[in-house]
Amino acid sequence: MDIGIFMFPTGDAIRPDELGAEVEARGFESLWFPEHTHIPTSRRTPFPGGGELPPEYSRSHDPFVALTAAAMSTSTIRLGTGICLIIERDTITTAKAVASLDVLSGGRFIFGIGGGWNREEMEHHGTDYPTRFAKLEEQVAAFKTIWTEDEAEFHGRHVDFDPIWSWPKPAQKPHPPIVLGGGTRYTRQRVVDHCDGWMPIGRDDEAVLRGIEDLRHRAERAGRAMDTISINVFGATPNREVLDRYAEAGVGRAVLLARPEGRDLVLPRLDRYATLLT
Repeated sequence: MDIGIFMFPTGDAIRPDELGAEVEARGFESLWFPEHTHIPTSRRTPFPGGGELPPEYSRSHDPFVALTAAAMSTSTIRLGTGICLIIERDTITTAKAVASLDVLSGGRFIFGIGGGWNREEMEHHGTDYPTRFAKLEEQVAAFKTIWTEDEAEFHGRHVDFDPIWSWPKPAQKPHPPIVLGGGTRYTRQRVVDHCDGWMPIGRDDEAVLRGIEDLRHRAERAGRAMDTISINVFGATPNREVLDRYAEAGVGRAVLLARPEGRDLVLPRLDRYATLLT
């Protein structure tokens, strides 16, 4: 099982390019950055993690810019969005950002996506909360069309454009892997129907393991082989026993959390996590 690192890349933390080099030097497989364009001050939507929303949610760099910086200081690690809130983004410009990063990184990008939780944030982008997943499904289909066809067009309820030319095309063929975040049965069905992988949060190990079995059943009913679906546990517990259980259950990647702090605090944490690589 591969082990990656996740961090909010803020202006107060170790730089993304420096973090990428340190993550790669220690032998980790991947580096992941999240996305929030902003956080509305109303705070009407409660934080799913409970308590006050951590300040890094409103202070992080754009993930594509930060991952490009990390790509330029590395050569082997995979680079992922964890997650990109595509429902708050323009479909055509996001397709170009993904393809550009994949080309510039030499085909190392993983496109982690999700529907999000903050109603006010979505509303500021003109996204309707109840229909966000219908939009997400159309966006995924439109992305694939833009990445694989020379003259791409798409006509849906939420995404609609006439034939376009858009290059570059991604370095990975047919496109970078698309992994969907979330923990519900609806998420797992969308993974089977539309995506290349599932990315649950490792807050509850038993729930993740039950979810893996549910994913297997859904894939079987759809006639899809499980070896075409990656399982990526996000925010996994940095414990050997837990990680071994995940590996036995078919998890291909565990992503460990690093707090958005300076080098003097982040590097010792990476060293502790590196002991789990052997």
